[in-house]
Amino acid sequence: MPAATVDARPQPPAFYRWVVLVFISIAMFGNYYVYDSIAPVADLLKSQLNFSDADIGTLYSVYSVAALLVLLIGGVIIDRAGTKRAIFLFGVICAIAGFVTVISPKLPVMAAGRVLLGIGAEPLIVAITTAVAKWFKGKELSFAFGLNLTIARLGSWAADNSPSLAKPLYTNWQDPLWLAAWIGLTCVFGAVFYWVMEARAERQYNLGQAGQTEKLVWRDVFRFETAYWYVVGLCVVFYSVVFPFRAFAIKFFIEAHGTSREAGGFLNSLLPLSAMIATPLFGLLVDRVGKRSLFMTIGSLVLLPLFPIVAYAPPGALVTVALPWTDPVAIPMTLLIVMTVLGIVFSLIPSIMWPSVAYLVDERRLGSGYSVMTFCQQIGMAAMPWLIGIVNDLNAASPQNPKGYNAGLWIFTGLSAMGLVFSFLLWRTEHGPKAHGLETIRTGGGRE
Repeated sequence: MPAATVDARPQPPAFYRWVVLVFISIAMFGNYYVYDSIAPVADLLKSQLNFSDADIGTLYSVYSVAALLVLLIGGVIIDRAGTKRAIFLFGVICAIAGFVTVISPKLPVMAAGRVLLGIGAEPLIVAITTAVAKWFKGKELSFAFGLNLTIARLGSWAADNSPSLAKPLYTNWQDPLWLAAWIGLTCVFGAVFYWVMEARAERQYNLGQAGQTEKLVWRDVFRFETAYWYVVGLCVVFYSVVFPFRAFAIKFFIEAHGTSREAGGFLNSLLPLSAMIATPLFGLLVDRVGKRSLFMTIGSLVLLPLFPIVAYAPPGALVTVALPWTDPVAIPMTLLIVMTVLGIVFSLIPSIMWPSVAYLVDERRLGSGYSVMTFCQQIGMAAMPWLIGIVNDLNAASPQNPKGYNAGLWIFTGLSAMGLVFSFLLWRTEHGPKAHGLETIRTGGGRE
């Protein structure tokens, strides 16, 4: 029978699987680079195109609005088209988005490019996640996911540090975005190579079946317990703080603290760099010791004072740092410490928060649980960049008025306080009769 023939074929060799992983991760590298390419040119958009901060925030907000819409149908498209076609389709959309963003200095055209990126990027990530599960299920799945995310975040790190790595381009707003557009072609490059390798493997090996993509079932929303909604609340406010802050961070460091663009990019890059290194380590830690809600509470508490510090604390002594093949840059010690700590928090909370959903939601509704959480996350990320931009404009944030940024920083502080409340309520729940094991479950299913 045909099924028996398929089952009799060998599984792909380990080397083949890891090469496949590298190519689909390269597609995510390009996606992340294009998304983060706006922040290093934000001040140039203001000085050369007369963009307001609200305009700059809009370029991030429209991405998330588009992502919200496509999240409702992306899983269906992936299931019907298959992973290799879906990765190619959404990879092409991401690549086109980069070129649309750069071709015109007009805000509506640039915003259209960012909308296209939102349409392509989020389902591309879902399709690649599905492909990784297909190729590594029952094998080194956790490590494969970690490596995939590390390569993807390398795209964010490269975009943040592009003022140093591609310094001659930063005489105008457009050349850095042309670089981003060309790098965005790696979305297509990775997708094409993945298609070729999977098509070849389908003829020779037993690949198994792709896992089901996460789908939103609205009736499940009313069946989730309170503890789940505490995690969703923490997720919304946490991402509404970190990513909008990253959107304006380089411009803020240049205008409010007088750093160079290279120094601002280096500081902003500490977040994805920390996540690349520390996220899997924190994951291993909580798997061994439990205390998940406690660690989320500690992370939220540490986050709370960081934005008032960058607003009011003295800059401190200058520290000289340099990337390979680049000129040294001087960075104020206070900013270096704050961004390092923020990078640690950026690694700690997500590494615990997302896996915790599996303990709080019935397995039959896990897809809906993650979909609702992602949907709510994107609502926050759609609203906050635009709002922070408006607040900066209303307070005339600029090199001549650096205190104009303080109102936005206090909004981030208020959201951080809300995150602390949500994480504390979760911690209290997990110490009561309705606990779900976030504090006690350790690796191997053991408890305290």
